[in-house]
Order: sequence, then structure tokens, then C-alpha cells
Amino acid sequence: MRLGIMQPYFFPYLGHFSLISSVDKWIVFDVTQYTPKTWMNRNRILHPKTGWQYVTVPLANSSISIKTSEARVLNLADTKRSIIGKLSHYKKTAPYFHIVNRLVQQAFDNSLNDTLVSLNVSAMNEVCNYLGITFSYQICSELDLDYPENIGPGGWAPYICEALCATEYVNPFSGKEIFDLSDFQERNISLYFAEFSEFKYDTSVYNYEPNLSILDVMMWNSPEVILGGLKLETKLVKAT
Repeated sequence: MRLGIMQPYFFPYLGHFSLISSVDKWIVFDVTQYTPKTWMNRNRILHPKTGWQYVTVPLANSSISIKTSEARVLNLADTKRSIIGKLSHYKKTAPYFHIVNRLVQQAFDNSLNDTLVSLNVSAMNEVCNYLGITFSYQICSELDLDYPENIGPGGWAPYICEALCATEYVNPFSGKEIFDLSDFQERNISLYFAEFSEFKYDTSVYNYEPNLSILDVMMWNSPEVILGGLKLETKLVKAT
């Protein structure tokens, strides 16, 4: 089994879904300290005039004193209205505006509760269903695992992989430096790094901005084009 482990991001960029499409099982990593003002509660879309703007999920308890699993959305209904409002300028030119607009509403409506984890998992699930990507996931805080004390940043992945009997682990190339290959080799786990090249696309009257939320990608591209981009732009490199 090939495993991927990442924090629950809010409508993340396309490379995140490239990683999901590369693994058999996805672990929503929510058991460590919450970090405010990260991709977990915000992302970027095009600004109606120039550049980009944030779409943000306000939290009721944004603090480094809580775990990610404990973060709660201040008001789901208000946040949904805010996000939909910021997306409204796409209506004039983006060919897939209505589909994406409905997808965002469904993500909020299908969130099981007001936790940030639930909302972000619901959003990723809606996107994966729309794109035709298998999203087989488990939430880390719901696993019955006895984590070692004082575990370092690079120690979580090999420990979780071994506990879940995974034989391969895939991580974004940008996180390569935190891992010690021997931690995986001792457990007979193959370590891979995913490299994702920039996926460029036409944004009509707007200037293209790289690495925006998947929402922007879906506004301008069909699922078929996006999946084709994932296959062309993604490369897995085995650590040796």
C-alpha cells in the first residue's frame, strides 16, 4: 500500500490533488499543534482587478495552544457566503463558474460538523469526486495509534506507515529535507518524492497567477484537462 500524509488544507492547489492521485490511502494529519494563518484555513484565488486575493475560513479558536483536530470554524454559513461572494467575479468569464460555485456550496453543506478538519475533508472529497480522483482517506486523530513521545517532524511518516502496514510513502519534494531515508529503510518502506511542474492555463481577461487554489484551476479547465495535466506534470522520484 502506498500512503500519503498531509495536513488538511482548504481547497489546496493542484499539486495537492496530484499527490492524492498518486497514493492508495490518504491520511489527514491533524494530531499536531495548529498553526494559524496557513493553507489550512485560507487559500488564494484571482482578484477581480489584478493579482490574487485570499479566501479565508475564520476560526472560533485559532491558537497554537490547540491541535489541528480541535480547530473550529467560527460560522459555517457566514464563511460560505463570504467565499461564494469572493468567487462571484468569475461568473463573467470563467466557463465552469456555475459548476464550481455549486461544488463549494456542497462542500460546506456536507461538512459533518463545524471543525476545520471536517470542512476541509468535505472540500477535498467534493473536488476529488468532480475530477474522478479516488480519495480513500482516514483521519489521523481517529486512528487508534500510540504515538512515541517527542517525535520529530520527520518521524511521523515512517511511524504511521509502519503502523498501517504501508510499503511505500509519497511526500512532496519540497519537504525532502526533514526525512532520514534510514528511518524508512529500517521499516522496509520505500520513500518517494512527488515533483509537480507548473500547470499553466488560460484565464481570459485576467493575468494568470501560478499555484492558486484548485478553485481557480477548476473555473477555467474541464475535469478531463485537469486530469491530463496531473498525468503530464507529476513525476515520482524514489529516494536512494
